[in-house]
Amino acid sequence: MKIKSILCISMLALGAGLMTPLAQVQAATYVGVQIGQPPPPRYEIVPPSRAGYVWAPGYWRWNGRRHVWVGGSWMRARPGYRYVPPRWERGPRGDWRMRPYRWDR
Repeated sequence: MKIKSILCISMLALGAGLMTPLAQVQAATYVGVQIGQPPPPRYEIVPPSRAGYVWAPGYWRWNGRRHVWVGGSWMRARPGYRYVPPRWERGPRGDWRMRPYRWDR
């Protein structure tokens, strides 16, 4: 019984010793990406109205390297809500942020 206890305590101590270096190795890296001002919106021809749908105009999306145009499309309407399209806003530090579309009451 004594040998089992000593062996168990030894294994726990050894396991704790192996875990300590892992905690020291972990580190966080933060990368800041400055996204330039998006190009002006493209003008699209809006198709005729469709019952039960809302036209979502196109917008510029950032793909990690450059702005890419995403064409407009029809979205199913939500009764009692108003569609607000995505838009780029300038942040307090001069950076640009994409605000995704949303539905407002």
